[in-house]
Amino acid sequence: MTAVTKLSNKQIAKSLINFAVGTLGLYVIVILTVLMNTGTAGFAEYFRANSQPILTVAVAYAVLSAVMYCYFFFENKYVLSRFSKPCELFLIMYIDFFIVYILSRYVDTLARPIAFVALMCATLFRRRDAIFINSVFSLMILMFDRILNVLDTNMYYSYACLLGRFCTGIVAVFIFNSIKTRFQSVLLAFILLIPVEAINSVVVLPVTHPTASEILDLFIFGGVSCILTIMLYMFILPLFELMFAEMTVFRLRELTSDSAKLIKKLKENAPGTYSHSVVVSQLAEACAKAIGEDSELARAAAYYHDVGKLKGPEMFAENQTEYNFHDDITPELSVDIIRSHARNGAQLIKKSRLPEFFADVAIQHHGTLPIKYFYYKALKMSDGELNIENYSYSGPTPASKIAAIIMIADSSEAATRTLPDRSPEKVEAFVRTLIEERLDLGQFDNCNITMRELTVIKTTLVNQLTGVYHSRVAYPKLTISKKK
Repeated sequence: MTAVTKLSNKQIAKSLINFAVGTLGLYVIVILTVLMNTGTAGFAEYFRANSQPILTVAVAYAVLSAVMYCYFFFENKYVLSRFSKPCELFLIMYIDFFIVYILSRYVDTLARPIAFVALMCATLFRRRDAIFINSVFSLMILMFDRILNVLDTNMYYSYACLLGRFCTGIVAVFIFNSIKTRFQSVLLAFILLIPVEAINSVVVLPVTHPTASEILDLFIFGGVSCILTIMLYMFILPLFELMFAEMTVFRLRELTSDSAKLIKKLKENAPGTYSHSVVVSQLAEACAKAIGEDSELARAAAYYHDVGKLKGPEMFAENQTEYNFHDDITPELSVDIIRSHARNGAQLIKKSRLPEFFADVAIQHHGTLPIKYFYYKALKMSDGELNIENYSYSGPTPASKIAAIIMIADSSEAATRTLPDRSPEKVEAFVRTLIEERLDLGQFDNCNITMRELTVIKTTLVNQLTGVYHSRVAYPKLTISKKK
C-alpha cells in the first residue's frame, strides 16, 4: 500500500462525496429491511410510530460515517485517495447488513457471521484500520438490532452480539497475519469459536435461564456463526480480488505460481530472465521484510518486473547462448531495445489485468539510470560528446519503497554474477557503491526511503547474495572406474 501524505482538494471533494453516497446506501439498506419486515401495508405506519428512533439511527449513522472519514483522513489517506477503497468498505458493510437481517429473521440471531467484516477489512485494509472499522460497525449493528427494533431480538442477545462481534473481530484481525493459505482460513473458524462461545455463555446464559435444548441451540448457532464467517469470507474475497484488483496474500501467491500465465511464458520463452526474476524475488522479499514493508507484495512484484523481456527475449544477455545480437547493431538501436522492456512490461501487465502496482514497478525499476554499456560503446564510436539522456531509461523513478528495493536487488543480482571474487567484503563494497550511485542520480527522491532503510537493505542483500553465490570447493579431477 503506497503511503499518501497529502490529499489534493479534488481528492478531498471526491472522497467526501464517496462517503456521503456510501452513507446513503446504509440508509437504503435499513429502509429495505424495514420494508421486508413490515410489508408494504405496514411500512408507512411503522415509520410514523417509530419516527424518533429512526431519526436517532439516521443521525448516528451519519456521525459514525463522519468519524470513519476523519480516521482515514488523519491515519490512512491512501484509502481516501483511491475511489475503490471506500467502495469496498461500504460494500462489505452492505453485504453484512443484508446477511444479518436474513439470518436473524429466518434462522437465529446468534447464527450471524460475527467476524466477516473484520476478516474482510484485515485482508483489504491495514490491521489498525480493520480494528477501527470493526468497532464502528459493531455499534451500527447494535443500533440496527435495538434502536430500530427491526429484528425484535432479546436485549441480551443483542448485547452478546455486540460484545461477540467486537472481541471476535479483534481476535480475527490479530490472527489473520499468520494465515498464508486459504486452508488455514478454514482452521480460523475453530479459533473464533472460543471467544464466541465464551461470550454467549457469560452474557446470555446467566440472565435468560434457558432450557437444555436452548443451551444446545446457543452453542450450535455459535458454531454456525463461525463457519458462516469463514464460508462467506472464502466466497466473497475472490470476488473483491477480481472486481477491485486487490493484491491479497492469497492472490499474490497464485500470481507467483508456475501455472500463472505470464510466469509460465517467462519460464518457457525466457528461462534466463525467469531464473533472474526468481532470485530477485527472494532478495526483494528479504529486504522488504527487513524494513517492515509488505514482503509478499515485494516478492510478487519482483517476479513480474522483467516480463517486458518476453518481447524479444534473445536480445537480453541472460537468455543468449553464444551469439549476441547487439554486436551487429548500433548502440542507439540497442539502447532502444533494452530500455523498451520496462515500458513493454507495464503494458503487458495491464493487458493481462494484473495489479497496477506490478506495472508501476515494471516501468520504475530502472528509473532514469543510464545504460552504461551502450553509452560507453557509443562514446568509443563517436568523435564528440554525447547526451547521456539519450542512452538512459525513460523513467519514472521509483515511487514506492518496494520499487526502490527491486531496483537495487535487480542490479545487485545481475552484477554479482560477474564478480570474480564473491566474498562478503567484495559484495558489500559493490552493493554500497551501487546504492550510492543511485542516490547521487536522484533515483530515490520520490519514494520516501530513508538512509537507515537503505543501510538495512544493503546488509540484507549482502547476506543473501553471499549465500546464493557462495564459493565452492574445487573438486579433484579424478575418474573412478567401476569395479569388475
